Amino acid sequence: MTSSLENIRHDWTLEEVNALFNKPFNDLMFEAQTVHRQHFNANEVQVSTLLSIKTGACPEDCKYCSQSARYKTDIEKERLMEVEKVLEAAQKAKAQGSTRFCMGAAWRNPKERDMPYVTEMVKGVKALGLETCMTLGMLSKEQAHSLQEAGLDYYNHNLDTSPEHYNQIITTRTYQDRLDTLDNVRSAGMKVCSGGIVGLGEKANDRASLLAQLANLTPQPESVPINMLVKIDGTPLAEVAELDDFDFIRCIAVARIMMPKSHVRLSAGREAMNEQMQAMCFLAGANSIFYGCKLLTAANPETNADIALFEKLGINTETIESLVDDGQEEKQIQAAIIEKENEDLFYNAG
Repeated sequence: MTSSLENIRHDWTLEEVNALFNKPFNDLMFEAQTVHRQHFNANEVQVSTLLSIKTGACPEDCKYCSQSARYKTDIEKERLMEVEKVLEAAQKAKAQGSTRFCMGAAWRNPKERDMPYVTEMVKGVKALGLETCMTLGMLSKEQAHSLQEAGLDYYNHNLDTSPEHYNQIITTRTYQDRLDTLDNVRSAGMKVCSGGIVGLGEKANDRASLLAQLANLTPQPESVPINMLVKIDGTPLAEVAELDDFDFIRCIAVARIMMPKSHVRLSAGREAMNEQMQAMCFLAGANSIFYGCKLLTAANPETNADIALFEKLGINTETIESLVDDGQEEKQIQAAIIEKENEDLFYNAG
């Protein structure tokens, strides 16, 4: 049984999701592309930029993460960035064609002393005409409302993996903790960005279970990042077996079918993907990426490489009304990317 092209479902069973994963690849891709075209322009991709506003020294034990204080990695610890530096980075991101600016801090949860700074960041980025997103760890109801009042559009909090595999990856917070934060975000009136990571040594059934968890949220997340594990020396998953490329593409396609109105983001791991694999992911229904040389601490393709790939595929970047200046065409925005000089603004944690 597959999804309806008209209705959003919140009652997916594992059997149904596994049936999608087990479809012949061509049939799965055709269904995903058909669903995608019902709800989106198939030749547009939403572009975000992600900035690490506070790096390292996180007390959590996520086995994939270079920023955990529990593992010996090459990541240098950084205090919370100054608001002015964050806004400089946001201005650069807008000039490069990003429509959403995402700010991430390596915290278990924000402290009250940090909230005035992060809310000022939100207000400043919002004033530039960009959509705003943050990922700061777990949020209380009060913190979620403070961020919403400051103008935060999206809050990212990934489920990471299936409930069944979760304790093999993280022990310092529960699956329910993550769901509670998503509930707090929704209750405050913000949009949800939530996805997961594949290639964590999980079983195929875990990937199906993760997508069922996400699709059965009511409402479904507006943004669903699907990350390929970036293996970091010094973390417990540094030597985990590689996930087959086709298994990853299937994750994108199944996510598109199950969450037809969500932006499915081709997120971490793109640095290791060739152009052909990325093109297959777009064909499978991915319609969001990150620009920039870093995703928090993981490598990401350089902006000019993404523009070149978009040119080859005939893909345009999505716009929002606040970024359209007197009817300026998207090609003009892309043509403005004439030099690569953002490394000094985006903290290079490597």
